[in-house]
Amino acid sequence: MIKYYSADYVLPVSTFPVKRGIVAVGVSGEIVNVYEDGSPEIDKKNIEKLDGILVPGFINSHCHLELSHLHKKIPQETGLIPFIENVIQNRHSSKQEIDDAIVRADKEMYDNGIVAVGDICNTLATKPTKLNSSIYYHSFIELICFDPDKAKDVFRAGGELLTQFNPLNGSLVPHAPYTVCKELFRYLNKFCGKSGELLCIHNQETEEENKLYRYKLGGFLDFYKKLNIDIEFFKPQARNSLQSCIPLMAKKAKILLVHNTYTSMKDVYFIRRTNRDISICFCPNANLYIENKLPKIEMFLFDDINLTLGTDSLASNHKLCILSELKTLHKNFPDLALKDTIAWATLNGARYLGIDGQFGSLEPGKKPGLNLITHVNGLNLTANSEVKKLI
Repeated sequence: MIKYYSADYVLPVSTFPVKRGIVAVGVSGEIVNVYEDGSPEIDKKNIEKLDGILVPGFINSHCHLELSHLHKKIPQETGLIPFIENVIQNRHSSKQEIDDAIVRADKEMYDNGIVAVGDICNTLATKPTKLNSSIYYHSFIELICFDPDKAKDVFRAGGELLTQFNPLNGSLVPHAPYTVCKELFRYLNKFCGKSGELLCIHNQETEEENKLYRYKLGGFLDFYKKLNIDIEFFKPQARNSLQSCIPLMAKKAKILLVHNTYTSMKDVYFIRRTNRDISICFCPNANLYIENKLPKIEMFLFDDINLTLGTDSLASNHKLCILSELKTLHKNFPDLALKDTIAWATLNGARYLGIDGQFGSLEPGKKPGLNLITHVNGLNLTANSEVKKLI
């Protein structure tokens, strides 16, 4: 039996907003069609009328599910390097605490209308929850090695962890420019560079990263010293980290640059000139939590740049909720239109993950989930907007 939902607006994402639109959903959750108000094909008696905006299920392009036990344990607005040091100091906990936090976080995302997640992993801790979850996960096995002599061993260990994640989808990825040496990039390029391979990297989350790459100066020098890491081999590149690292990545990979808080206009032009499949992920609430700074969003508003949204982890966020990320965006960038940013939260993330055949838009035959955003003002979010998962 087909079920019909109507609301003040329907945002199919793949097409224009439909005022007082109606979404027809089949018994297994597939989208049958989106209708305009008054369509003669619909039995009006069977329509569930709702107040708000109907949108597809959300895609969380960047998360660290295994850090969920660090919720409320890491101080805010310390800057990235002290944040990392706090994570290192507090990361270890009992297996039970870690497992329970992962289960709660998975449920929180599900309840908040998230249907798919690109999740960073350093251990197998999240596998049991993912196997039993209703959420689609792609697990990014994160490699960290700034010592060229250890790059081969780190790559092999990462490959073993990726194998252990079977049958879940996953791929090997570099952590960040300040934790990955050229040798490790070369291994990733050689062995994980097939066409369409998903690759993500934390990018320019702090200005210290650019200082390191441009001049071999800044806070990371003390950071390495504390960790007894010798970086004598590293030479300043005289350019930002993004421009230094993208050429080291596989040309055929689908690259996701995450955070981009200190990305410059020159960097954006560099991205556009590379002729590579590069997407951008914003995690605004995490950026405020860690650095109290947001990316210059307006620089990225080119039609040829695929923009997505993520929550980062509960170590750096108060909740795992894509609507919360949208609210922060629109509060700080009031000229943004929801009809555009909802694509960042849905279809664009699905396209990056390669799951847009099922997720991301309200199109016939897809099973993207269905969310209702309440307490809105026309096509604008308000401070009181909430998300209700319908399917």
